[in-house]
Amino acid sequence: MSDLSRRNVLSLGVALGLVGAASVAPAWGATQTGTAADPWWVWDDEIDRIMAGVLEAGQVPAVNTAMRSWVDNNDPLPGGLPADLAGHLQRVNRLPSWADPAKLRRAADFNRRKDTYLFMLYGLGSGIMSTVIPREAKSVYWSAGGADMQDRAAKTFTFGYDLSDLNAFEPDGQFVVTANKTRLVHAAVRHLLPQSPYWKAVADERIPISNGDILVTFHSLGTYVHRKLREWKVPMSAADEDAFLHMWQVAIHLLGVREEFIPKTWAAAEAQSAQVLTPILSPSHEGKELAEDLLGLTAQVDLGVTRGFLNEFVRYVLSDAIGDWLGLRRDYASAALIRTAWPAYIAFREGLIPIMPAGFYMFDQMVRALAMLFLNKGTSPTTTLITIPTGNRAGT
Repeated sequence: MSDLSRRNVLSLGVALGLVGAASVAPAWGATQTGTAADPWWVWDDEIDRIMAGVLEAGQVPAVNTAMRSWVDNNDPLPGGLPADLAGHLQRVNRLPSWADPAKLRRAADFNRRKDTYLFMLYGLGSGIMSTVIPREAKSVYWSAGGADMQDRAAKTFTFGYDLSDLNAFEPDGQFVVTANKTRLVHAAVRHLLPQSPYWKAVADERIPISNGDILVTFHSLGTYVHRKLREWKVPMSAADEDAFLHMWQVAIHLLGVREEFIPKTWAAAEAQSAQVLTPILSPSHEGKELAEDLLGLTAQVDLGVTRGFLNEFVRYVLSDAIGDWLGLRRDYASAALIRTAWPAYIAFREGLIPIMPAGFYMFDQMVRALAMLFLNKGTSPTTTLITIPTGNRAGT
């Protein structure tokens, strides 16, 4: 597979970090998953306790150094980790018993075949949607990486890269390790952010990144993307759709979401999304700043398109309401082009029309340039280290 094909399902939502979500946690309906437990009050107790100890003991630099050699799924755990952390990772650094290897391989092939649409939806859909999920935006903004979004994007890019790789869940893939490193980062953030007076001043929660928060982020990624692919009439078999869901089920399990909360079908995912994601989308000061930072990164490369075009594509994949919340200036000529050219672009790529539409190369050029933006600031051809933070964003 081409270098672009492996990378262009990068999600800016992933780049923002799978943290936080929702402004006020919706009530949880026990009928959704057959359990009375409330994911808004479920975190990741064991690793939260362990990482709090690692932070308080000043062991994070040594842990980050040790984890540099831990990359592939079949790599042994590195030496030099605190005993309780090593013990925890030995238990969780594996696929769940219910993971279906055939479905995961089919999901990887689906990612390869639909890579361009996935990238555009993850990047300019899910990624910008994350900035109007107030808890997520505030958690990201006030965490250590919020002050340098390109650096944060580079450091968290590897999650989306490894999830979409053909060998993601195979022994020589990297996603299982990547997910567990991300889980450690989440635990560190849960310990650090409550110490930030700036985050506490705007947050409506005492501890970020609950199971409910991660579910909301999943719906802004997997559920949203699946829905848009169907709206765009992108050809997908039932087996493809099932495999794509299974990939995300395994992914959020590896991030510490309890199995009882994970939707079993796309219908269940849509119902859960309608309750926990849709009602809480709203603007915030932090979200507006993050959206401007992310869209502003495109000025660093020649996309062959204008900022107005990007603004209108965000409006196209999300809504004019969200575009207005974020103050995205209108470009009506670009809006008209997108409404006509993007459906034709999809139809041509899928072999449904014989003639290449106007704007085809412009869309391809934008995909390539945006993908490369987040490859470690363009300097890494492979991956970017995930490191545990030791503090929060300083106040301004």
